[in-house]
Amino acid sequence: MIRKTLAIALAAGLSALAAPAAIAQDRGGMERVPDRQPGEGEGPYNRLVIRNAMMIEGSGQPPRGPVDIVVSGNRIESIQSAGTPGLPLRANRPPQGADREIDATGMTVMPGFVDVHGHNGDPDKANNATYGYRLWLAHGVTTVRGVGLYFGVNNASLDDRRRSAANTIVAPRLFAYCAVGDCWPNGAVRTPEQGRAWVRWLAANGYDGVKLFNSEPAAVTQAVIEEARAQRLGTVAHLGQGGVAEVNADRATEYGLRGITHFYGHFESLLRDRRLPSYPVDYNMADEQWRFSQVARLADQAVEPGSPEWRAYLERLLERNVTMSPTFNIYSASRDVMRARTAEWHDRYTLPSLQRFFQPSREHHGSYFWDWTTHDEVAWRRFFQLWMRLVNDYKNMGGRVTVGSDPGYIYQSWGFPYISELEMLQEAGFAPLEVIQAATINGAREIYAARGEEPPFGLVRVGMMADLVIVPGNPLANLKLLYGTGHEVLNPATNRVERVGGVRWTIKDGIVYNAPALLESVARMVEEARAREAR
Repeated sequence: MIRKTLAIALAAGLSALAAPAAIAQDRGGMERVPDRQPGEGEGPYNRLVIRNAMMIEGSGQPPRGPVDIVVSGNRIESIQSAGTPGLPLRANRPPQGADREIDATGMTVMPGFVDVHGHNGDPDKANNATYGYRLWLAHGVTTVRGVGLYFGVNNASLDDRRRSAANTIVAPRLFAYCAVGDCWPNGAVRTPEQGRAWVRWLAANGYDGVKLFNSEPAAVTQAVIEEARAQRLGTVAHLGQGGVAEVNADRATEYGLRGITHFYGHFESLLRDRRLPSYPVDYNMADEQWRFSQVARLADQAVEPGSPEWRAYLERLLERNVTMSPTFNIYSASRDVMRARTAEWHDRYTLPSLQRFFQPSREHHGSYFWDWTTHDEVAWRRFFQLWMRLVNDYKNMGGRVTVGSDPGYIYQSWGFPYISELEMLQEAGFAPLEVIQAATINGAREIYAARGEEPPFGLVRVGMMADLVIVPGNPLANLKLLYGTGHEVLNPATNRVERVGGVRWTIKDGIVYNAPALLESVARMVEEARAREAR
């Protein structure tokens, strides 16, 4: 299909195919997201009170509680002490007469999570974007930056964004980015002049930013970045291997690029004794197993972590206000494909069409495990050590790091891999509070930075939008509590295995969503899809 071909070509760093103008209003085989039905989220309320919670504010401030959080409409009205730790709670404390109260005893309240690298809209995986939207919300993700949500010349991203803002669909808050040459009806972008015209078209039509795949000539890349900044649009790049010979991360950020997703472009900027990576003589970038296996070998070609060259590179990124969104999770199968393939959420929550997309295939982007060896996995484990060191060092220097999941590829669904990303940030060296900061206010600030504005969400503070996650237990002690499948423990009192955790409530824009009910709605989608295929 046109959209799938475009996505594969862009991700591989090849020349993007232009979608014909004839499909400008077409969703490319995707069904329209259904309207939100009665019982699917409740509110907003004139007054909602969340009582007796522990609160993680999001800025890095230590947890505190117990607190009562009062929400009026879609804004946080007040945060009040509910008592002194270790003493009985104050009885009959105000406010009284709320439209709804949530007893958060034993629970933690955090800002809604922000996923800065979202995709949806591929019927080969899930033919209705509500599948991914519900999984995101069920895991506390209240905001998604689509890069892009839908590929192709259509207005589905803007339509979903509008309906989500109006809360007429069950979906996180959406921001719509387009890949270079995508979304508009005027074909491929091949010259700097066309690039600037494309960016101005995006701005005029209400898009939020641009996504670069490094498949354009350097002059086009520079023009797009410069024009996007002039139009106050966000910029983020997957600096694909096809373009790093001309534009690596160092060069792109010199042009003014403000966001780098994945690892591409970083290590090509840090080569030890050469200008270009060294590939096997029979290397073929169009062969995805070659491409993904060999990129991990960059670990053997980069400068030493902590060296003057390493530090100088990170200092340049810091000076240029660059944000890193590593998306560790989407490559985690490369270091342990068996674990990714058999993850426990697949059985109930992964559609059969998505499972098929994940299977080794020369057609599907990211399904490159045709003959994945122990050598490949070991190379990726070593590469992850270098990559995680880079991201952690940048964070320690004061650089902004955000959380993106890049769902729908390489055995990663929606929602679940977002929590995996949080765990992998901790593996990289982030303290748990730093993980939550990356997942909340850092992501919000990355999205709003191009506008020169502070975001209206991302913190649990008076006056901020009521985007909140309520989870039983303490996620700082164990991030696994955030998985929709919960965390398996042995109860010492009964000597029986039980499940604990899982997000209980996700509040987006003052609307309270029952997270387990969202997961059950996804499980029904999966059951119904399997039943249809069994006929």
